Amino acid sequence: MTALVVAALSAREVSRRRTALLLVITLPLWFYLVRRDQTGQSVRMLTLGIGWAVSTLTLFVVNASRGVDPRLRLSGASTAAVIGGRLLAMTGGGVILALGYWVLTALDQDLDRPAAVALIMVLAAVLAAPLGGLVAALLPRELEGALALLSICAVQMLADPAGLVAKLMPFWSAREIGTYAIDATAPDYLWRGLAHAAVTWLICAGGTWAIFAWRLRLPRYPEP
Repeated sequence: MTALVVAALSAREVSRRRTALLLVITLPLWFYLVRRDQTGQSVRMLTLGIGWAVSTLTLFVVNASRGVDPRLRLSGASTAAVIGGRLLAMTGGGVILALGYWVLTALDQDLDRPAAVALIMVLAAVLAAPLGGLVAALLPRELEGALALLSICAVQMLADPAGLVAKLMPFWSAREIGTYAIDATAPDYLWRGLAHAAVTWLICAGGTWAIFAWRLRLPRYPEP
């Protein structure tokens, strides 16, 4: 129940920042439009844009809540509820954004496997929330965190998909499943992408929880 309360508070905080919310919603559109004439490239760029937008928004929300988190802990909320509720809100918003852009893509492009295209966009949003949370945990200042996320997305965009560097990036699963969705390849790409996404989510979510569990630990005083 506490996690749902934190999720509702986070969603309310985001809704108040209308300009930032508008920029987050429209950011992936520019990624899509620059490659609109090429179906595969446009879908991949749009997916990366969704990941960047959701992770950056999560970064700002987590950093903006640093003053609230200790009070939530003192009121009895667990670290898992605080972090989980916030990531739940950002993931839910990201999934809604991804599905909206999937509808646009399905109407505007000739997709052979539209369900797989929806999957990569939703996965990008699901991975982006804990990624933004982890970067916020490691880099408390917003500028450094935003630049780190920009660097991650830039490397993801430019790295050779078959190389080791690309496989170490958080959104490599989108490339693999995108190959399955756009190029109609064997299901091996799908399963490799799903496995990579699961491992990435566990690392980012687990790392975020571990760092904040240490930072938000409550002092224990000896019994009188």
